[in-house]
Amino acid sequence: MAAAPIDLDAIPMATHERLMRLAIDEARKNPAFPFGAVIVRQPDQAVVAAAANRSYDNPTLHGEVAAINDYVARNGHQGWDETILYTTGEPCPMCMSAIIWAGIGGVVWATSIATLKSVGFHQIDIDSPAVAAAAPHWSGRILGGVLAAETDRMFAERPRG
Repeated sequence: MAAAPIDLDAIPMATHERLMRLAIDEARKNPAFPFGAVIVRQPDQAVVAAAANRSYDNPTLHGEVAAINDYVARNGHQGWDETILYTTGEPCPMCMSAIIWAGIGGVVWATSIATLKSVGFHQIDIDSPAVAAAAPHWSGRILGGVLAAETDRMFAERPRG
């Protein structure tokens, strides 16, 4: 039996910010593409996976997908509905789809797709809520904009080759 949907609004903003800072720490591991993600088990807020963008190894290893792979390596393919994925950038359609297929209970992001586009990242122009709306079987929740001022600056000021 699946757990009840996670109510992201019931979690204090200070908690979301603390956990987003962990995703920011991951993002700093790839300064040119500072997309970092952590997956947190909601009941005890334990970090159960973490990763930075590794698209230089594989074009599908965005931070979120790399974190999902880390989760499976550590925890197996189970317990997703009680997890929240924190990510420095709004999940692209590929990543949001992976989040949905995994059954992750919630996703919290910082910088929007629109802002990522405005600072020079190529993006598929479909936002996370649109992808989620196309998956009525997913009962997860979305919260955007957490620490966006900090991550917006990180993306805008990243080193460029």
